[in-house]
Amino acid sequence: MSVDSTLLPEVRAVVQAAGARLRERFTPGSRPGDLDAVLAALQANDEASLQVLRKGLLAARPGARWAEDELAGGPLPAGEWWVTDPVEGNINHVHGMTDWSVTATLVRDNEPVLTVVHLPLAGDTYTAVRGGGAFRNGTRLSTSAKTGLEAAFVGTGQAKPGEGAETFRRIGQSVTAMLDAALVGKMSVPATLLLIQVAAGRMDLFWQYSDVRSGLMAGALLVAEAGGVVTDTRGEPWTPASRDFLAAAPGVHPAAVDVLSTIA
Repeated sequence: MSVDSTLLPEVRAVVQAAGARLRERFTPGSRPGDLDAVLAALQANDEASLQVLRKGLLAARPGARWAEDELAGGPLPAGEWWVTDPVEGNINHVHGMTDWSVTATLVRDNEPVLTVVHLPLAGDTYTAVRGGGAFRNGTRLSTSAKTGLEAAFVGTGQAKPGEGAETFRRIGQSVTAMLDAALVGKMSVPATLLLIQVAAGRMDLFWQYSDVRSGLMAGALLVAEAGGVVTDTRGEPWTPASRDFLAAAPGVHPAAVDVLSTIA
């Protein structure tokens, strides 16, 4: 058993503990009334989860460093880093929606090697260790067997508030192009909750114009370990330095690249 596999149960326990704290804070009737209320609720959730995550994960892997900004992108310095999203889909949580999770990914020299994604309301935990497969509650995952976009269920989403006009243009053009090629398209946040569907074979591909690490690292490892293909939208190997992202079932990946590579 690898060192990373040995570490997995401890990481899973920490992430689930953070999720339990957030579940206690969740109110289906939550309706923040203005931007100040939204921002205050987001920060309070982040702090509650981070109190559990930071202590537990740094203790589990002494020497690993902590990526502070969950919305940061680009490569990390060499070595091991914890890349987490204390409330992936926090905007959903504070508006009383159920689509949120807690994620923690160990990144080694800019490659994700271990990840845990926990959905407290569903009671589901998705895990992957590089080279060891991807799992939901201990059951192995595999990506879709589809071989073309004509039957594909595809998804994308906005990575963070305040994206620039150029990113919005690319999102809009890509959605139009993909809706013309695929069967059904879905646009929602957060990215990880669409990526776990790709890993599980329920959806066929996900793309995003972003380099936000915390929204992509966990899903990239899960999809790859479930047998999927992870690249940029032009089919080149994806790294944290890439400006965009594509994760797909093997049978639909070439056609997805054909569609998305037309977006400049």
